[in-house]
Amino acid sequence: MAQGESLRSIGQVLNSMKQDFPDVTISKIRFLESEGLITPQRAPSGYRRFSADDEQRLRYILSVQKEHYLPLKVIREHLDMMDRGMAPPHVDSLRPRLPGTAPVPASAPNAPGQQARAERIVRLSRADLLEASGLSDATLVELEKYQIVLPNRGTRFYGREALVVARAAKKLAEFGLDARHLRAIKMSADREVGLVEQAIAPYVRRTGGSREAANEVMNLVVGVHSALLRTAVWR
Repeated sequence: MAQGESLRSIGQVLNSMKQDFPDVTISKIRFLESEGLITPQRAPSGYRRFSADDEQRLRYILSVQKEHYLPLKVIREHLDMMDRGMAPPHVDSLRPRLPGTAPVPASAPNAPGQQARAERIVRLSRADLLEASGLSDATLVELEKYQIVLPNRGTRFYGREALVVARAAKKLAEFGLDARHLRAIKMSADREVGLVEQAIAPYVRRTGGSREAANEVMNLVVGVHSALLRTAVWR
């Protein structure tokens, strides 16, 4: 740290990260510290104090997790390279960054529907899902028991959403939330599906089907749900 450089508290760092990483929490930052990926200083009072380098390092970690789905083991290797003065690998070449999927060229045009097509190609075997999420087989069995994580209908392969849920389940387990607790979240989601179907029913009757309307309503419902949850937690 340069002499005279101001240090910031974990709350100040959290606020500076929120715009780019809305889902980051103090618990998440503390977890990354416990994994040795960031090492903020400690004031005599015991409070964490972050330098500009600490914040830049944290921003890198959150960015490659959010945009490239890199596991902590790979991120740690990248950080070790940076600590030795080397440039980390160019992660854009890893798209779509999930095992069992075909790569999407970084130079591919951003045409309408391209993102949806890229998401549809995710096909993970059970072994791929376990490796990518870090779940144990027993935990996955439990999640499947409550129909929280399931293969794509009519196949033995798991899709992108299954991976998102599996990774979240792995992280939530660190806070003592298991499949039984996630069942309550699924029940809430099932109720919200009913709201979406009710909202788009007039469009379906007029057009014979409206995936676009369903996506729009779903995104709005998810946004409201997320905002209300954050409001309740941080109030």
